Amino acid sequence: MIGKPVRQGLLTAALLLLAGCQGASHPATDPAFRLETTRQAQGADQRIRFLVIHYTAEDFHNALNTLTDEHVSAHYLIPAIPPLENGKPVAWQLVPESMRAWHAGASGWRGRNNLNDTSVGIELENKGYSHYLLGKKFYPFPPAQIDLLANLSKEIVERYQIEPRNVVGHSDIAPQRKDDPGPLFPWQEMAERGVGAWPDANLVKQYLAGRNPQEPVEQAQLLALLKAYGYSVDDNMTAQQQKRVIAAFQMHFRQSDYRGNADAQTEAIVRALLQQFPDKND
Repeated sequence: MIGKPVRQGLLTAALLLLAGCQGASHPATDPAFRLETTRQAQGADQRIRFLVIHYTAEDFHNALNTLTDEHVSAHYLIPAIPPLENGKPVAWQLVPESMRAWHAGASGWRGRNNLNDTSVGIELENKGYSHYLLGKKFYPFPPAQIDLLANLSKEIVERYQIEPRNVVGHSDIAPQRKDDPGPLFPWQEMAERGVGAWPDANLVKQYLAGRNPQEPVEQAQLLALLKAYGYSVDDNMTAQQQKRVIAAFQMHFRQSDYRGNADAQTEAIVRALLQQFPDKND
């Protein structure tokens, strides 16, 4: 049975779809001008370059309300347990991909800022984390939710030819402010299903070259590598801000230890990723 919040969500989605259909403009049958399209400019590119994954940090009903008001939005919202319609799981599209959604905020990746302009944002219903004496406890993502996310994301990636390096979490593009989707998000599984990047284990082992994974490395050099991969790093960052960047990378690619320490394994992982996914000058 679909509960009240989900029924309300279905109604909201239906109303949004209806509004979109009613508001669509249709070309006149006999326009007062003609457009010549036989010559197309080469100085153009795809607007959408990035796919950004978030968690809501609240339940579905509240998240739907938040994401459909005038202050913040996302292109898609996926419930923790997606309802089925004719045997197919349902995701909510809240903003057409052709339009900009307000999900990324102050952000940067691979030299670009304000990623709202160039990205698709997907929100996952998830509590985020709770504070305990020993730190933050993050919450896992149900398999059905990840399955729906992977199928939706793969279509988006293929539609816009989004590079693996450009499938990111909110914490990757805003490491000083955000932790989502957190260290329990299954980035490796997503990469195995064709969405995003993941380091090759053998290549990481080669770059580790027999060193202790926890062996300290030069932090400035590690940060330079992270900047080359895509993270926003500058010379004026405090020690704590530098640690946040390293921790964001580790939450994505080395989830067993994301304390933000500059160590040999983290360096080996980023070197492997840079070799696997070279810069295409986008």
